[in-house]
Amino acid sequence: MRLLHAADLHLDSAFRGLTGEKALQRRRESRAVLDAMAELAGQRQVDAVLLSGDLFDGDTVYRETMEHLRRSLGAMACPVFIAPGNHDPYHSRSPYRQVDWPDNVHLFADPHITYFELPEHNCVIYGAAFTDVRREDHVLHGFTAPAEDRLQIMCLHGDLHEGPYGPVTEEEIAMSGLDYLALGHVHQCSGLQKAGSTFYAYPGCPEGRGFDELGEKGVLLIEAERGQAEAEFVPLCRRRYTIVTADVTGKDPIEAAETALRDVSKEDAVRLIFTGETGERGMDLDAIRTALLLRFFHLELRDETRVGEELWSRAGEDSLRGLFLTSLHSQYEKAAEEAEREKIAMAARFGLAAMDGRDL
Repeated sequence: MRLLHAADLHLDSAFRGLTGEKALQRRRESRAVLDAMAELAGQRQVDAVLLSGDLFDGDTVYRETMEHLRRSLGAMACPVFIAPGNHDPYHSRSPYRQVDWPDNVHLFADPHITYFELPEHNCVIYGAAFTDVRREDHVLHGFTAPAEDRLQIMCLHGDLHEGPYGPVTEEEIAMSGLDYLALGHVHQCSGLQKAGSTFYAYPGCPEGRGFDELGEKGVLLIEAERGQAEAEFVPLCRRRYTIVTADVTGKDPIEAAETALRDVSKEDAVRLIFTGETGERGMDLDAIRTALLLRFFHLELRDETRVGEELWSRAGEDSLRGLFLTSLHSQYEKAAEEAEREKIAMAARFGLAAMDGRDL
């Protein structure tokens, strides 16, 4: 049986790190992933689609999003199974209750495990729903699929750690008797894992929303049969979030940035972190931002450079500047931790800028 496994779309996320216009664009691009999933399901002749929760980012969902979701899921020529998660729990105000879903869409609305049968595939699809934003019970505890000659699949939103988000343990997975457990909640693709004789995976989110969700994002195509499964990760994201570092020691910062960004796509959202040593004036991030801003969909700059040793070269001068640097350099040498030395070096930068009447 061929399955398309996706999770954590977080439709209508705020995208707070972006401008209003770009946040709107990203929400539209997130909806477009639904069309890409429907196209992939058709191209690869998928037998069922498993959506393991957090389709929505919260209870407030735009009407156009619901219409887009309904249309895209209805276009999939196969059954679609949804197990609501902690961001989109099934309750009286749930967006899931605002739509007449197509006949091919099956929603797990009960917090306890229920199932749908697919006799044409000799398969049973199990699932359960979050009905609140927290769920601390172990829904898999004590569950064992019947020992019968049918493919046993489960769609579930859960966390492999203890906590309020549907905890699941590897021991529970191993005891479940399932052939494949389609999990959601973790936004990084786990690849195919195995506990006992049960295969399981997190597909990750299909579109990154920030710099804690880096790299390619997409869905999993699963080939499952009794006692066996194979997985293929299929990237679907419109843009990637990327973090790049540039060492500016002895270099022009813009040239160092250009070199570091050489292989980064202009379609991506980029966080550029400057490292290495700089002079007492530090980094002119405004000038660098002006030079690079239009190169990428979104650009953030971080200054994590440290003051070069030459900063302290005038510490012996018989002047206010010399006395100031001598005092700070003594503290710098005695500092036990790098974080404390960085703080003292920054104080030196700001003090010298004040003496020279410079804006740092």
